[in-house]
Amino acid sequence: MSLIRESFPVGLLGCTCTIVACPETKQALVVDPGDDAADILAALDRLGVQATTLIHTHAHIDHVLATGAVAARTGADIVLHRDDRWLYDNVDLQARVLGLPWSGEPPPAPTRELAGDVALPFGRREAHALCTPGHTPGSVCFFIQPAGETPILMAGDTLFRRSIGRTDLWGGSFEQIQTSIRDRLFTLPDETIVIPGHGPPTTIAEEREENPFF
Repeated sequence: MSLIRESFPVGLLGCTCTIVACPETKQALVVDPGDDAADILAALDRLGVQATTLIHTHAHIDHVLATGAVAARTGADIVLHRDDRWLYDNVDLQARVLGLPWSGEPPPAPTRELAGDVALPFGRREAHALCTPGHTPGSVCFFIQPAGETPILMAGDTLFRRSIGRTDLWGGSFEQIQTSIRDRLFTLPDETIVIPGHGPPTTIAEEREENPFF
């Protein structure tokens, strides 16, 4: 049975939220619940899956605003890299600095903080967390390679179609993001489908050959 997967934009900045679920157990990961909690919950219901873990590619405000509401409704664990905890705990400051309208409750504390590459199971499948600092200190990409299926990468704001993430915000580093993409992402299989944190999908082969930053 094929992996259950759906991606859709949420929030004012169009953050890509992705739901991936094990077809046998219906246990799901929600990647970057950035906003519009009602839409995320409706998608889970429509797909007939249960969110067990909310995982974040990084902690910028547009990637975390629905975390509290979705976690409260589903009981899912909240996973974040520890190097982005400061950003996660200061969503109100991010909103003020970026001029974004927000007056809600801050997201709840993570139930698990990542410190390195790990496998995150969901049912009989697993996503591999790849630490890719540069856009933020704790940026993480999530790679899934189901047997007999095309691998996918939830790249957050590290790698975009023909572009890369900005590095002029808190803790960003142009040198780090280039190293992360070159050494961690461009070594993945050519056919890997890349789902960026914003904008259209691409593939590893396309970006290795066509991305102007490389």
